[in-house]
Amino acid sequence: MTKPYDLILAGGGLANGLIAWRLRQRRPGLRILLLDGGQRIGGNHTWSFHDSDLTAQEWAWVAPLVAQRWPRYQVRFPQLERTLDGGYASIASEDFARIVSADLGACLRTGTRITGLSPTSVTLASGEVLAARAVIDGRGMRATRQMSLGYQTFLGQELLLAAPHGLRAPVIMDAGVEQQGGYRFVYLLPFGPDRILVEDTHYVDSAAWEPERLRANIAAYVAARGWQVAGMLREEHGSLPIVLAGDFDAYWDEMKGQPCSGLRAALFHPTTGYSLPHAVRLADHIAGLPAEALDAPRLFAAIREEARRAWESQRFFRLLNRMLFLAGRPDARWRVMQRFYRLPAPLIARFYAGRLHLGDKARLLSGKPPVPVGEAFAAAIKIHPDQIRKPA
Repeated sequence: MTKPYDLILAGGGLANGLIAWRLRQRRPGLRILLLDGGQRIGGNHTWSFHDSDLTAQEWAWVAPLVAQRWPRYQVRFPQLERTLDGGYASIASEDFARIVSADLGACLRTGTRITGLSPTSVTLASGEVLAARAVIDGRGMRATRQMSLGYQTFLGQELLLAAPHGLRAPVIMDAGVEQQGGYRFVYLLPFGPDRILVEDTHYVDSAAWEPERLRANIAAYVAARGWQVAGMLREEHGSLPIVLAGDFDAYWDEMKGQPCSGLRAALFHPTTGYSLPHAVRLADHIAGLPAEALDAPRLFAAIREEARRAWESQRFFRLLNRMLFLAGRPDARWRVMQRFYRLPAPLIARFYAGRLHLGDKARLLSGKPPVPVGEAFAAAIKIHPDQIRKPA
């Protein structure tokens, strides 16, 4: 049977949106279709990244999506305040949807609920079945027993203030706040003199979250800063997976040949949860594949191999995650991050980019650890998901 599409992208999140957009730029002759159940793609999110996370070529094609870029950022801890030079940028989902949707045109269908999926077909709630040489599932992280996870849960409010906030740079971690049973910090993005995103963020053991508590935290933080709120422009929330350990092959075998992207492909920074750099690289990779490689089996193999390279390069980060989540008291996890931010700025940049040198790894593990030595060692040697047990 003739396939009416070369590629269907199920779910209009960041990863699939970038894949579709990049294909329209580089391969306009391909018959592609992006499907999303919402009224616009991208949901309600803010995606941020460091300049050093992307190559110059990657930056060039992503740049039209960037809503704001700052030349430096700050971190704050009980015993440390530091400003680090190095660009930091954010993409707003509203801009993402506007730009990508305009370029996709008829290649985009929103308000379309998917009820079934296979590597070569999509079934819609209307009963319509769409066929393609390949289908990429980008509908977010799926439940699995093949990974042990912690979570970064957050709720953010973009606020209009009655007077200027006084910030000249983002504060990507203000951990000088009550910890509340896990590593907690406030994240601040100043989008204008009187406009700011205030996000209450927690590294915790469960994906469960309490929105009213997080809203109360934001209100208390804003009041403590002496800011008066003139209005709330929008609110966003989420729960990002933080990988402690896993069985890569078993995870991918569960997919039974279904190509996937983004969180579903486990393509994200295992410690920060940042996914944009991985999404950019995957979009470039797929756009560069030869036409014959865009059928489901070969596309699945190509994405799996991309994910394998990322997984193998992230082994050390998973070890650090186990030390963060499994060693010491949850309320003392901030000490791990405070110690990290005392390190040289180039090392910190390479950490965020996921490109640590051997010497960087030695530096991260050297000296007196900020958690009990015995617990740090016990956390480090836990490897398989079934072996990991969270402390009581």
